[in-house]
Amino acid sequence: MSRKSERLINLTIALLATKRFITKSEIFKTIEGYEGSPEAKGRMFERDKDDLRTLGIEIEVGSFDPLFNDEAGYRIKQERYQLDLGEITALEVSLLSLAAQAWQGASLDDAAQRALVKLNSLGIAVDEANLPDTVLFFSDGGVDLAMITMAIAEHQILEFTYRNHDLSEEERRVVPIGLSTRSGFWYFTGVDQDIQEVRTFRFDRVIGAFSAKRGPEDFETPEDFDAQRVFDNTNHENALVDIRRGKGTSLRALAIATKSMGEWDQVQIPILDMKTLSSLLLWHGDDVYVHSPAELREEIIATLKGLVNLHG
Repeated sequence: MSRKSERLINLTIALLATKRFITKSEIFKTIEGYEGSPEAKGRMFERDKDDLRTLGIEIEVGSFDPLFNDEAGYRIKQERYQLDLGEITALEVSLLSLAAQAWQGASLDDAAQRALVKLNSLGIAVDEANLPDTVLFFSDGGVDLAMITMAIAEHQILEFTYRNHDLSEEERRVVPIGLSTRSGFWYFTGVDQDIQEVRTFRFDRVIGAFSAKRGPEDFETPEDFDAQRVFDNTNHENALVDIRRGKGTSLRALAIATKSMGEWDQVQIPILDMKTLSSLLLWHGDDVYVHSPAELREEIIATLKGLVNLHG
């Protein structure tokens, strides 16, 4: 990663984490990479702001104390930190996955953590719940996404061993027709050549490597296939969870229903993977309370007991 890219990521993290507007002088003291004279730092910062705005990241400008004519400050509001991707191709999705992995690593990078420590040392309160690492991480299970997108484009047949829900293993021959993500996991949909039906597979349930072979010359993608509606007919049990008001942004993004209860909001979250949801809930600590199902509560309790036994 280039120094500029690292600086932009760390700047975004700092502006997301701060609970108040932070000034340019405070930014220069906390974010690594701003070097040279005050004028050079100022020009560098202005270019960085333009770059972030070009990426669709809205930077709010305000004063630390509105009663006085103080130096202008900057921050990024979590609720405005959203991207409307619209319709994207399979190749673009693959590239976004790689970018998400780079971002996830950078948000935990030593330089980023040092910036937050410096903000705290200057008396600037930060809220780490707003950091990008709370966003679900795209996991590709080690699968070569470029290979999958090529297979989709050329209607190749992918041969692989797949672990089913009952843990049985089965050899599959599939012509892939689409990629999708849900709750941090990658899926691919294709026409199973043995039964000539459309099926969806999760990458991390593929055992070993894919083998790509030339597909049927007369293959045509089913007319009624819509990559955006792959999961529409999938029924999942929902978790009933209370989330403290103003917290749990990543959990709220998964909710299919929300009910206001004063200090808390009660949400329903589809359970696609019990362990994944359990880990996400644990990350939010006492800002969440799980009502149901019992299996999810038991999973969380067992994990907490394991941590206690491990660390005392």
